[in-house]
Amino acid sequence: MPFYYKLGEIPQKRHTQFRQPDGSLYKEELLSTIGFDSISTNAYHINSPAKIKEISPEVEIVKIEEWKESSLRPYHFRTKPMKTEGDAFSGRKPIMYNNDVVMSVCRVKDQMDYFYKNALCDEIIFIHEGKGTLQSNLGYMKFREGDYIVIPRGIIYKLVHETDQARYLIFESAGPVSTPSRYRNEHGQLMEHAPYCERDIRCPEEMVTFDEKGDFRMKIKKGEKVVTFHYEFHPFDIVGWDGYYFPWIFNIEDFMPITGKIHMPPPIHQTFAAPGFVICSFCPRLLDYHPLAVPIPYNHSNLDSDEMLYYVDGNFASRKGIDFASISLHPNGIPHGPHPGTVEANLGKKETLETAVMMDTFRPLKLAKFASEVNDPSYYLSWNDSEPLELINEGQ
Repeated sequence: MPFYYKLGEIPQKRHTQFRQPDGSLYKEELLSTIGFDSISTNAYHINSPAKIKEISPEVEIVKIEEWKESSLRPYHFRTKPMKTEGDAFSGRKPIMYNNDVVMSVCRVKDQMDYFYKNALCDEIIFIHEGKGTLQSNLGYMKFREGDYIVIPRGIIYKLVHETDQARYLIFESAGPVSTPSRYRNEHGQLMEHAPYCERDIRCPEEMVTFDEKGDFRMKIKKGEKVVTFHYEFHPFDIVGWDGYYFPWIFNIEDFMPITGKIHMPPPIHQTFAAPGFVICSFCPRLLDYHPLAVPIPYNHSNLDSDEMLYYVDGNFASRKGIDFASISLHPNGIPHGPHPGTVEANLGKKETLETAVMMDTFRPLKLAKFASEVNDPSYYLSWNDSEPLELINEGQ
């Protein structure tokens, strides 16, 4: 995150003696990015983070099975009825992916009884349903519906849910996740025209330090391999830290939509940037105010992008047959736009109450096998005036 933050107890100078109550030294750890050339954080441990008790010989392989029979077409995936399964890591069901990003859905059933670290990917977890606590080695944060939780690679965490309903949309990014550069000045501060600012960003709230011995399991995911490490001390043994590298939360309701006299293009909704893709937030907003404005999206061709839209809440004006937790995918190569009749039906409207999360990728997406289980096969016909709406809605 491009601003400075600190939590807990730290010495006045980096890389100097900082002693525990018994006189021994705290163990300093530098979380460094891009080979010491980019943002970093210094953390101070009771125990050496390099001290490993045991590494389990079993290696879990998390390989995405491609839906090879998928073709070039518009897609609609209905994830609302998917069953609860697993925890916030084991319950993830990949829908689409490429070398830059994996997008999964998850309906959580169990609590995580281990610690987790993604060694290669930053994660963005959108909380569609539920609330709870992100417990991390850099502090605890409460989360609620509508939160984007940004967890940089290498952060140790647990997601603890406090409600029966827990539904997540998860992005794993091969590159670092950041705020869009056009919203920032040369010093990294979000500028006046940005749709959100630092006041909207929640940082770790409470430094929770454990000085405990025992057998503590940590699953570390690196690529397709998940390896279980055992430590004889609690991984949350940090007493303080400072820097620019930490998990943070932004709620979609705090996004301030940019509006215009005529319909504005999707980049005005951009919320996050990462190498190879962007994430945008569509939120309730006033519509275009030109007297002849057409207030819903025009037909467009994704010549350089595959476009995914996850429907969160509200009545999406340009789409028929869309439900809570529906996912549409419009790949590059074919145009898409408003469904028949929706343009005329929305002329003169002053506001929209829809909420959605969009991902645009700049390299083609592949579909995972799970996508075939939630696919609406008739969606590509829904632009035909003659197609009965009942069939479209029922996915027949």
